[in-house]
Amino acid sequence: MTTTSSSPEMRSRAKEVSRAEVEGRRDQLIALSHAIHEHPEVSWEEHEAAALVAKTLGEAGFDVEIGAYGVPTAVEAVYGDGDLTVAICAEYDALPGIGHGCGHNVIASAGVGAALGLAPVAEEAGLRIKLLGTPAEEHGGGKVSMLEAGAWEDVDISLMVHGITETPGMTADSHGARGMRSTAVDRFAVTFHGRTAHAAGMPEQGINASNAAVLGLNAFAMLRQHLPKETNLNAFISEGGEVTNIIPDRSVVQIELRAYDLDIWRDMKQRVLKCFEGAAIATGCEWEWTPTEHPYAPLVHDEAMADLWDRNLADRGRTIDRDAVLGGGSTDMGNVSRVVPSIHPMITFRGHSAPAHNPAFTEVAASPEGDEAVIDAAVTLAATVLDVAFDPGLRADYRRRSAERPEGATRVTLKA
Repeated sequence: MTTTSSSPEMRSRAKEVSRAEVEGRRDQLIALSHAIHEHPEVSWEEHEAAALVAKTLGEAGFDVEIGAYGVPTAVEAVYGDGDLTVAICAEYDALPGIGHGCGHNVIASAGVGAALGLAPVAEEAGLRIKLLGTPAEEHGGGKVSMLEAGAWEDVDISLMVHGITETPGMTADSHGARGMRSTAVDRFAVTFHGRTAHAAGMPEQGINASNAAVLGLNAFAMLRQHLPKETNLNAFISEGGEVTNIIPDRSVVQIELRAYDLDIWRDMKQRVLKCFEGAAIATGCEWEWTPTEHPYAPLVHDEAMADLWDRNLADRGRTIDRDAVLGGGSTDMGNVSRVVPSIHPMITFRGHSAPAHNPAFTEVAASPEGDEAVIDAAVTLAATVLDVAFDPGLRADYRRRSAERPEGATRVTLKA
């Protein structure tokens, strides 16, 4: 059903109903956040978190599927039959050994809260709400697997939110949505094959695969000086031998490459591969490289939705630093943003300063300030969707862009 009126009064009333719904579910949403936080599950293993998200939405009348789009820990929960489809993303994977040191428990609960807040006004706003539980953001790229399977094929706009602690130099308590930047990232393994031999008795008959790995990493390190600014590359040897008296015939190097610009990122990869090719030639090894995860694209924020987010976040009593720029990390939401108008703003855990991917951040993610962020983010996400739904021009523009998108366009995989 499409909304037939877009008066300011209708929009304001819908926002108030949505806000009241989220705030009325405050205890439920915080309990969900804490339950996910207390039982951290790493990428592709988020069975309990997926079940909690599915149960919460199923009990609210959503049509729910666990294992959606062929991904065992993915969730799809749908409500409403309007002609504007919004996909709200909920991440819930944790970090090995650290738990929720990136606050994905807050992401999941805020996304669920936004979906629940929109449900009572879905018919009036002409909305079809699609909560997507997207696993393996930290390592693996659950959204990319879901994209390839068609999860966003019927979607007009997509949103999510990520938690952050206060950063140095902030002039307000929150960041503007446009200030969130992310890099492309590619992760792959280089494998060298040599020949074993007794390391003391007949070393001349061996070909040392571990030497190739070390030589390749030395060239890799030297390359850093000659790469453009705002690139990042990291690597470690995951296999390099087992005992000292056998020349290793196999070594494996795990590599990660990041850059904000896709052309620079792709060029960097070719230069890195030459470092390891040269090491193979120098040592006499055979070699190959294989991808270990889906590559991630840089974020492209939809500017109209980003500005709506900022205004709605300010309505929650938060001040916005529109000049602050955040970046350095990567997200598979970048891939979504390349094919569907999207935003991925940040919500601040006010009064805290802790680096992400650190045990201190894990603690903050279940603090009272983390709980406050769940509610503020859920209300703001829902209000942003309603601004789109009740703005005839924006609504028509997003629907037009969906109609003009070629069939299968959202299924395209980024090539590194």
